[in-house]
Amino acid sequence: MGIVAKILKIICLAAIVIFLNIFPVMAEPTSEKARDIKTLLEVSGIKDQLVYMRESLLNSYSLILTGSYQNIPDEFWKEYNQIIGSKEMDALIDRITPVYDKHMSHEVIKKLIKMFDTPFWKEWKDKMPEISREAGAIGSQWGQELVQSPRFNKKVDQLIQKYHLETPSSPEPPKQ
Repeated sequence: MGIVAKILKIICLAAIVIFLNIFPVMAEPTSEKARDIKTLLEVSGIKDQLVYMRESLLNSYSLILTGSYQNIPDEFWKEYNQIIGSKEMDALIDRITPVYDKHMSHEVIKKLIKMFDTPFWKEWKDKMPEISREAGAIGSQWGQELVQSPRFNKKVDQLIQKYHLETPSSPEPPKQ
């Protein structure tokens, strides 16, 4: 999975979270159907993607913290990385479950569980995070090499000249 696909997946998951925050109240599915939906989220790998979303959220917010505070001790980060725990993730799953209930019949959910609960899918699901990390690292390296290349920078400079772009000027001193 390329970096673009990974970014799209994060955006989709973020959209789900935003949607669920805007429309949090939906009818609760039957307990058996809810249990099957949670099983589907597990065997399909969607639950793993939600955990990845949690990690991305924490990483993004940590950038804000490191930009705002100096000399943050390691002990802070150990506790910080535990802020979103299983209780919060379970709450997210509970909020997502009604969405699946609304859009899918119980029979379809059962069929999807059968489809995903196979050795083939498990192997694919287990290997995809490492494949994504490796492909993402290659994509990042490619991007860095590209934007540092003279050819790329020459093209950017030509566009800047073509459209007469100016750098922001320093702020004017206050009038007295």
